[in-house]
Amino acid sequence: MATNQIAQVIAFICGLIVIALMLMALASTDWLMSAGWRQGLFVHCIAEHAPTPLPFNIPDPPDCYQARPVAYIRVAAALCVLTLVTDLIATLLTGLGLRSNDHRTKYKYYRVAVYIMILSLVSILVALVVYPVCFAAELNQGNRTVWEFGWAYGVGWGAAIFLFGGVVLLLCDKESEEIYYKERKIVHRDVEGSGGRA
Repeated sequence: MATNQIAQVIAFICGLIVIALMLMALASTDWLMSAGWRQGLFVHCIAEHAPTPLPFNIPDPPDCYQARPVAYIRVAAALCVLTLVTDLIATLLTGLGLRSNDHRTKYKYYRVAVYIMILSLVSILVALVVYPVCFAAELNQGNRTVWEFGWAYGVGWGAAIFLFGGVVLLLCDKESEEIYYKERKIVHRDVEGSGGRA
């Protein structure tokens, strides 16, 4: 493998890790937890013998239910889905760039991939900030004194870290590709010039 492809391979692996992390975060109900209560992006669960009154004065018996129709939960869920989809596209483009033998096509794939991965990074960061900030605004309706963010919220931050790494690797390599193309173009012109004189 060429040295100039190592950064893209690592960025591709980062993209794959983000896909796995986002699937776990989206499927989990452990974004926010308190005594007998677990809240995810699409579902909240009430445990058996959960202390009453339940958070947000929900009257339901113990079980799992569709997430509360609150704007910040829907926004965070939509942004996390956007993160998953955009990262999937960026990872696919990075993979296509790795497979391509044409340097110009390879460069185009990487350039588009980095922009899409930046969008993915911004989406997850906004979701991870909006979720706790907006939850804090409704804390007085929580009917609990102790709240904690679960492992799924932490997984979201893990995805953001890997996305940041992928973006940095693709951006750094974009600069080295530009230098490579300029050097190649100059060498190619010199060869043509000397061939014309001979």
